[in-house]
Amino acid sequence: MKKQKTRDHIVEAADLLFYQQGFEHTSFSDISDAVQISRGNFYYHFKSKDDILEAVISARMDKTRKMLIQWELDGSRPEDRIKCFIRILVTNRDKILNYGCPAGTLTTELAKIKHASREEANALFTLFRNWLKEQFTQLDHPEDADDLAMHLLARSQGVATLASAFHDAKFIDDEVTQMCEWLNSYVPKE
Repeated sequence: MKKQKTRDHIVEAADLLFYQQGFEHTSFSDISDAVQISRGNFYYHFKSKDDILEAVISARMDKTRKMLIQWELDGSRPEDRIKCFIRILVTNRDKILNYGCPAGTLTTELAKIKHASREEANALFTLFRNWLKEQFTQLDHPEDADDLAMHLLARSQGVATLASAFHDAKFIDDEVTQMCEWLNSYVPKE
């Protein structure tokens, strides 16, 4: 049990450092210092930074799946569940202002360096895309569900990028309001 706890602690610290500093700018030393373990103990759990990256991406996927399940439980209607996705920008406002979107920044960085794990990192977006597509299908828009999902995913990424660039919290709030209004235009009238 202690081995798994140490491994989980390493992954958690690496995840935060990859998000705040970037994958390329985070060293083994940075991670081992954050976890406060010896290099030998560190190498017992992970042989390379790529091994850690794989574990971080896997942990992010698990966390995202759990979040989507929670949104399913919290929202009885598809529009309520989609609003959970939209409002994540507000929930994570401070992090986004300082570091951008965790999925977006990692995927972009890995694509720039042509890293072998870029497809695995992109799976986070695919998970959101497929989930949003299902929500729009349930909202009675099956023919254009994927287009609507991609539009919302792209808009949220643009908001995160620009809010971080301009460090503008009001921009996030205004865009979230507009996205919710846009979504309301797709809700069937009763």
